[in-house]
Amino acid sequence: MTVKDSVWTGKVPVDDTTLYVADTGGRGVPVLYLNGAYADQSHWRRVIAGLGDAYRHITYDERARGRSGRSADYSFEACLRDVDAVLTARGVDRALLVGWSYGGVLAWHWADRNPERVLGVVCVDAFPVGLTGEDGHARIRKLFRRMRLFLPIAARLRLAARMSADQHADVNIELNEIGAASVPVLDRLTCPVRFVLATGDSLGTRDGEMEEGRKVLDPILARNPNLTVSAKVASNHTRILRNDSPAVAMAIAVTAGLDDNGPAQGGAGPDACS
Repeated sequence: MTVKDSVWTGKVPVDDTTLYVADTGGRGVPVLYLNGAYADQSHWRRVIAGLGDAYRHITYDERARGRSGRSADYSFEACLRDVDAVLTARGVDRALLVGWSYGGVLAWHWADRNPERVLGVVCVDAFPVGLTGEDGHARIRKLFRRMRLFLPIAARLRLAARMSADQHADVNIELNEIGAASVPVLDRLTCPVRFVLATGDSLGTRDGEMEEGRKVLDPILARNPNLTVSAKVASNHTRILRNDSPAVAMAIAVTAGLDDNGPAQGGAGPDACS
């Protein structure tokens, strides 16, 4: 049976909305994919295709993204509740979390709160730094107000949420503050955490800001042996899943323990965070 043939899709209710979920099922290692802040699950297609059916791939669209419903709450805490809701609805006790950008920050915070439920974490160009304080907030709001006419088009291209410019900015401001304050979270994680890092800047950053931000990981990696860099690739932040999906797939395979030994059965994998 192929991944495509066995996939389940449906809506999972949570709070005041529903999330559109896809689950390939099977007995392989459960992998939950957490999207970028305004992206949907379609961005993981190349990674999933590269990994194949040795895994149970679970993807979903966050609130107001993709085919999920709108909500009155787009906070980081709501996104943490959504992880709980999806795993519970699909009957998954322990999963490997794979997060890109916003999803990476979400993954390490959820792992910190639920160490007994996490097999490992793969972070795709997520690191604990951000534009903070009044100046940072003003810069973020200015960026999204400039983009306000483009956002509805970007949403149809799966590059933005069905939110107003101010709501996009609120999500980004909160992420920057939480990300910048996340060093203690990474310091205390005890499960395998692998980073796949991009190169260069991305939308809204300039003059090598992203490269400087990635350097923040260096002392954390030195302190916590559970954290490693799996790869640094040539793609920038936006294109990493499209152009360097093999590097992400390899990080997942290594974290799941399936890079050399073939598929595990019954959701086996590395030790959970504990």
